[in-house]
Order: sequence, then structure tokens, then C-alpha cells
Amino acid sequence: MSVTFDIEIPADVPESAKATYIQNYRMITHDSGRLMLFAGDQKVEHLNDDFFGDGIHSDDADPEHLFKIAANSRIGVFATQLGLIARYGNNYRDVPYLVKLNSKTHLVKTSQKDPVSPQLYSIDQVVSFREQSGLKIAGVGYTIYLGSEYEDIMLAEAAQIIWDAHQNGLIVVLWIYPRGQAVSDEKDPHLIAGAAGVAATIGSDFVKVNSPKKEGFNPAEMLKEASVAAGKTKVVCAGGSSVSAEGFLKQLYDQIHTGGASGNATGRNIHQKSLEEAVRMCNAISSITIDNADVETAVKIYKGN
Repeated sequence: MSVTFDIEIPADVPESAKATYIQNYRMITHDSGRLMLFAGDQKVEHLNDDFFGDGIHSDDADPEHLFKIAANSRIGVFATQLGLIARYGNNYRDVPYLVKLNSKTHLVKTSQKDPVSPQLYSIDQVVSFREQSGLKIAGVGYTIYLGSEYEDIMLAEAAQIIWDAHQNGLIVVLWIYPRGQAVSDEKDPHLIAGAAGVAATIGSDFVKVNSPKKEGFNPAEMLKEASVAAGKTKVVCAGGSSVSAEGFLKQLYDQIHTGGASGNATGRNIHQKSLEEAVRMCNAISSITIDNADVETAVKIYKGN
């Protein structure tokens, strides 16, 4: 049974862009209000570590694998860099895209320098690309490393991005990760709730956070603080490193039904599999996120039953 919802259009979306905003929101949530974001931005973030090696299917070595998954499964939106969309998008025109506007590699460690990830493309460029390509560019994404000594740069860029994106009817997803030498525990539930609240104050539609972790506590229960702190900004959890499919689906169900999350943002737990298995995993995730299915039903979808 799918979730029903009413779209509340932010006041910074002008009359001329409201129809586009509604269309994009409905498209990426399948009219559920929940987001199934397929994350394919790690080719910069983690270089080739996530795409080649032990435990990773050989299909994942080719960037086109990401597009094949997105085209052949039921997702909300596929998030990746503009360059990849420009290279492959013409062959996958039915896929809804979210352009990741900033990225950095993992080579420079926090012990060497606090993280900073400046904007690579402007909203004007994304809008021009949307118009000239005719592709389904539904939104944009941006990462903020809260607690970095460079957080002011990223906060300022994110605020401007949200304003400009809404002026053009685009949906915004912020990745917000507490990280830097001032941050002692990146998975602290109170700090993650603070990050979700920051996303609300600058007007993001969705915020992607890590699932909180604290010894002796239920992660889904701890997520409640972030979901409340985010207010009308909807929380989605990062998928993280690969775990068993059944374990991941149970975790996702709990994040939504106990923690108050409004979906997921999953990369490695999908694309490190073969195309056929990755498609089944996408559809299992979407059954929980979009259709409100239970874990047993989702596992059957994953197993092809």
C-alpha cells in the first residue's frame, strides 16, 4: 500500500516555477512523499575503491553499470555528477536525475586538513543543461561537512544553491556529515540531529545524514531526534558500506517506521552487485520506501520470489 501525501510548496518557489517543482517532487517520490535516492556520486568521493575489488561484482567496474541499474529498476532519482549524465544520459532518457554539485576525493584525510568541497557547477548551468539536453533533471545535491573549519564556505554555497534551485523548480537534497578535527564522533545522534536542523534552516527539501550510532542504543530510535529537528525538511539515511540485503532492508524499514525517516539514499548496497541483482535490490528498497511494504515482502522481491 503506497503512502499518500500533499506537497507543501516552499515560499521561495515563485509562481512561475511551482508547476515544475510539483512535477519534480511527484516524479522523484512516486507520489509517496518518500525518496528512494540511488546514489552514484562515489566515483569522485571514493575513487575506484567502491567499484573494483574483492566482494564487488565485475559489472561495477564500468560507469555505465550505474545507468543500467537506474534505467531498469524502480528508483526515485539517480544522483551523480553532471559530467556522467552528459556522457551517458542520452542513452538513458527516462531516468530522473539529480545533479551532485560538489564532490571531493577521500585522499586528503581529516588529520591532514579539515574537509571542504566547493561547488563545481552553478544552478544556471544545470538549468541550461536541462533545457538543451531535454533530460529529466529533477534536482540538485550538495554536501556540507558540518564542523569543518571551512563549513562557512559550504553553508553559504548551499544556501544560495537552495534559493536558485527553488527559483527554477528544482528539488534540493543536502548531504550533511559532521566531519573535521572539531568533531569527535561523526555518528553522535545529537550531532546528526543538529545537522538535520541546519538543513531545515537553509530550506532544503531533503537532508541525507548518516544513521546515528551509539553503543547500547537502537539506531532507529536515536534517529527520531533528527527527524523531529528537521521539521518540514525530510530526512533520508545514507546506505553506508555493503551489508547483507536482508539486514539492509530491515534497517531501512526501522529507519522509516521507527525513526521517522522519509526514505533512503543508497549506493554501494545496490551498485556493487551484478546488474540483475542490483535491479532486484532497487525494487526491494522501493517497495519499502514507496509502497510501504513490510520486510518479508521486500526480501521476496530481492530474492526474485
